[in-house]
Amino acid sequence: MEIKNKVAESGIITLNLEDFFSKEEVILFDIKDHLFMEMILKEKDFREALKTLDWEKYRGRNVGIVCSADAIIPQWAYMLITTYLFGVARFVAVGDADEIKKRLLLKEINTLNTDDYKDTRVVIKGCGDMQISDYAYAEITRVLLPVAKSIMYGEPCSTVPVYKKK
Repeated sequence: MEIKNKVAESGIITLNLEDFFSKEEVILFDIKDHLFMEMILKEKDFREALKTLDWEKYRGRNVGIVCSADAIIPQWAYMLITTYLFGVARFVAVGDADEIKKRLLLKEINTLNTDDYKDTRVVIKGCGDMQISDYAYAEITRVLLPVAKSIMYGEPCSTVPVYKKK
């Protein structure tokens, strides 16, 4: 009698959300370093500081814009910093390292070629080496719902059904 691997023959595709995480580190641009007395944004001085800053240290990097001082920062300041980082940084957004990693993960999930999952049975891997937040599971489900035949959570040998196309 031949032993058959029914899991391997099932045609189930396993998606591991860990594969969507950026391996690149996130560096922060702290507005505090460019404030008068680390408290006050003086427009003329701020613009001059940005103009003379060496932006090359941000080249190809994922950058989060933050202000670690308890200061009121006008919204245009974030916009201005972004204009300097655009075309230099790999990715730029307002937020700490965790927020940037979250945004990058969601961006990767949304670049998934859903045609590859049309009418397929998909298992979203539920355990691994990384702690993955709920938002990632909700987002991958949202992306796959229009195309997948079924979506499950867990491992191919032990799944929790989440969705089945009617």
